Amino acid sequence: MSFDSVHFFVFFLTAVLLLFFIHKKTRMVWLLACNYYFYMCWNAKSALLLAFITLCTYFTGRLLEKEKEGKNKKWMIAGCCIVSFFVLFIFKYFNFFVDSINGLLNMAGSGRSIGLRLNLLMPIGISYYTFQAIGYVIDVYRGEKAEHNLIKYAAFVSFFPQLGSGPIERGRNILCQLEELGTRNLWDYERIKNGILLMLWGLFQKIVIADRLALYVDTVYGNYQNYGLLVIATALVLYAFQLYCDFDGYTNIACGVAQIMGIRLMRNFKRPYFATNIRDFWSRWHISLTSWFRDYLYIPLGGNRRGKLRKQLNVLIVFCVSGLWHGASWNFVIWGALHGLMQVLYNLFSPLKKEKNVSFSTNLRNGILTFAFVDFAWFFFRTSSLQEAFGILGQMTKELGDFTSILEVLGDGDRNLLVVGLLILFIVDFAHEKGISIINWVKKQEIWFRYVLYIGIIASCIYLGVHSEIDEARQFIYFQF
Repeated sequence: MSFDSVHFFVFFLTAVLLLFFIHKKTRMVWLLACNYYFYMCWNAKSALLLAFITLCTYFTGRLLEKEKEGKNKKWMIAGCCIVSFFVLFIFKYFNFFVDSINGLLNMAGSGRSIGLRLNLLMPIGISYYTFQAIGYVIDVYRGEKAEHNLIKYAAFVSFFPQLGSGPIERGRNILCQLEELGTRNLWDYERIKNGILLMLWGLFQKIVIADRLALYVDTVYGNYQNYGLLVIATALVLYAFQLYCDFDGYTNIACGVAQIMGIRLMRNFKRPYFATNIRDFWSRWHISLTSWFRDYLYIPLGGNRRGKLRKQLNVLIVFCVSGLWHGASWNFVIWGALHGLMQVLYNLFSPLKKEKNVSFSTNLRNGILTFAFVDFAWFFFRTSSLQEAFGILGQMTKELGDFTSILEVLGDGDRNLLVVGLLILFIVDFAHEKGISIINWVKKQEIWFRYVLYIGIIASCIYLGVHSEIDEARQFIYFQF
């Protein structure tokens, strides 16, 4: 059940209306039922894994809170993490691990191989809810209060707006809001209106921009043998914006849905392509995952407390693991390693003191260089295998191509719509970068202007959603992780 489907909007309206009007004491049970119905629409059997991870981490949290002996607590947290990560490993990484071992055996000329492979469907969102649940358990181990209400905790782990692709939330942020959900009046006109506007912007990013970009990018990557350097390079640049609009669009819809329901989720993006260095980029991109790795992997590894060399090694480890988190493929490991190496280089060679008054030209140059590196790394993120990646790189060296072939990939209608959509994206992000809230600006305009804008966005999303040329473009990219 995707956010941009009719099925979702029927479900969402039903869920919200009943949540608003049923008795306050039954809201949590209703929310939990909605969460599991939403998840079971993808795969009913996968809900058993979600329930297992929920129960495992819930009872571990309760035991950790009661246990006073430090050594016993370490065994408890280790056992919970091993079990949870083992489930994730089986469904996401087992076949990759076997294939990698077989590759090494083949390179060694042993003539042996492991024939065991698992034909398992990876549950949607398993990487997200596993990390969210483990983060909660680690927080309890570190001294935070455990949640005693199982229904509330289960609603936290399975909260449907962020279940498929995050953001990866913390217990301290969501559990207290879920507590208030059962005690206060949910009707707040301004909050609901802001949530709807955020949803509309997310749908615009996804359907109008990301799905139009997918038409170009998928055509080029799927038939790269027919194109030259210019067309493939254009597809690579456009993929950066497709990925951003797709993922940020999902996050905005999720935040908008949650806001309507009275829950405020953390923002996952802050105009990442306005970053002027690689560290700045990672303070703006997939913020919930970046902060998770910082708090639960980088700091436990020693962070920057054990010398400069150990710090850089920790950075490399974190980014390689981050790459592997995204997918069971060496492409993602290379993508993570590239970002890790660039972070290390930036840490070693960046000025110790930041310049206070940096010129516009310097910021522009740094921004272009940062985007160029990030976009190059996205190349490995987009390709399905190393073989495909090297095949595309080889094709780029064979012929240059021409600018007319760039225009021929898309029809006039999609091309013109794409230009307008990207222009609107730039204006909105630029305004937010300068501290101007577009939502507040829109609300100050004349009523006729506001409703023409709202109706225009809704109409374009409905029309393009119904007349999408490829079904695959309508699936959110980060659902595969």
